[in-house]
Amino acid sequence: MNLVFRKIRDNMIHATFVFFTIIVVIPLFVIMGFIIWNGLSSLNLDFFIEELGSPARAIQGLPTGLVAAIVGTIILDFLGLLIALPFGLATGIMLSEYSDHPLCNPIRILVSTLNGMPAILMGLMAYAIIVKNTGGFSGFSGAFALGFLMIPIIARTTESVLRITPWNLREVALSLGLPRWRAIMNIVLPTARPAVITGILIAFARAAGEAAPMLLTAFGNNYLNLDLSQPMDTLPQRLYSLAISPYKQWHVLGWGGAIILLLFVVITFATARITAQRLEKRTAELTFEDEK
Repeated sequence: MNLVFRKIRDNMIHATFVFFTIIVVIPLFVIMGFIIWNGLSSLNLDFFIEELGSPARAIQGLPTGLVAAIVGTIILDFLGLLIALPFGLATGIMLSEYSDHPLCNPIRILVSTLNGMPAILMGLMAYAIIVKNTGGFSGFSGAFALGFLMIPIIARTTESVLRITPWNLREVALSLGLPRWRAIMNIVLPTARPAVITGILIAFARAAGEAAPMLLTAFGNNYLNLDLSQPMDTLPQRLYSLAISPYKQWHVLGWGGAIILLLFVVITFATARITAQRLEKRTAELTFEDEK
């Protein structure tokens, strides 16, 4: 009787998990379907090669596109990642490997604070530091804001991953006479590489969807621009601008831009997952070969 009761209870708990998972997943698919339904008609060749241009183009029914926003998103997100990587990794390594340092507790508090701050405050910081002092909006100030968005995520992920890395790896490296920094860089960090890369890509995807900091930094540009000292367009900021515009053609373009942004984020998360799995498999194969 006790065994039957336990089986019934397990089935009930399993059904509860499935039910709440479906409750979460269904709205997600509804939102994705709604975006695709409304924006699929705008995805043509013009969408990817034409500039948005002036409102007169929309009024006259001329071909328009979001090439400036797509290119600007790629440039600013990758530049922001280049800014964030050294600071985020170094901070995570220090918090994990040098936890006895007196600066670690204040730094950990600052990282947690940055991680919980609204994204628009990052934009305000970039505005105060760069835009005000350079006299105008620019792509570099947008990349700077995105970089600071990524730093706390990369730092916390790196710290968490390194903390669960077996301590005996450090002991073996140090017993062989390696300096502590070399043991970290050559032994500990490569072992945790799959999870670290996953955290980096998650930070990248998080920053890619932020619009608020771009309104105060990169500002947006209806025309394709590759000069980082001038205003540049990004998809999140452009979607906001198109949504509040009075032109129906621009609204349709906005739905198409939402599809591209959604694909961008999904591809980033999928890449993170596939990369982590391949690196873990490769690490396991190397470990097995060493044991043989």
